[in-house]
Amino acid sequence: MAFDYKKEYKDLYMPKCTPVQTDVPAMGDFCVRGKGNPNTSKDYKAAMEILYGLSFTVKMSKMSGDTPAGYFEYVVPPLEGFWWMEEDGDPADKDKYCWLSMIRQPEFVDGNVFAWAKERLFAKKPQLDLSKAEFRVIREGLCVQAMHLGSYDDEPATFARIDAYIRDNGLERAGRYHHEIYLGDPRKVAPEKLRTVLRVPVRKKEIL
Repeated sequence: MAFDYKKEYKDLYMPKCTPVQTDVPAMGDFCVRGKGNPNTSKDYKAAMEILYGLSFTVKMSKMSGDTPAGYFEYVVPPLEGFWWMEEDGDPADKDKYCWLSMIRQPEFVDGNVFAWAKERLFAKKPQLDLSKAEFRVIREGLCVQAMHLGSYDDEPATFARIDAYIRDNGLERAGRYHHEIYLGDPRKVAPEKLRTVLRVPVRKKEIL
């Protein structure tokens, strides 16, 4: 059976709709950063092609018999993204968002495997600007998260519950960004059936 991160780490990928605290460990990700509305940005569309291209280059290396050391069968984890605004503004104004989109990688992937995957992908798709791709090991640490059910445009209601939990438990947000993990494909799933993990980094609130 292929290793499925969503099933093996249900605390990270399958939380309840009620907000909970979690400690997110370090994990390696293929990443691309940019700015703008994901629904209209050409850079965001290109980022998706780069992230999935690199991820499946690694996964499908088994077909050529040229697999990285430590390779094992796995399901490519879901698309994720950090989202933030450089200045305070209307959260509904998607044109003002900065983003770091990413796909988690198996533990055998490191900087060398990333460089190898870029070479392989560039040989197949030289039109892609792979200079925008990064390999990063990210440790979020203490966070509050909840499952959001429904349209992305309805996320503020779930964030309101997360923020209420943060206040009620002596916490505060630890950064400007929030984290989204996409468990459904909006091209194939009706908006009301989409599932998205919403996550916010937090810290203990100082009492002066």
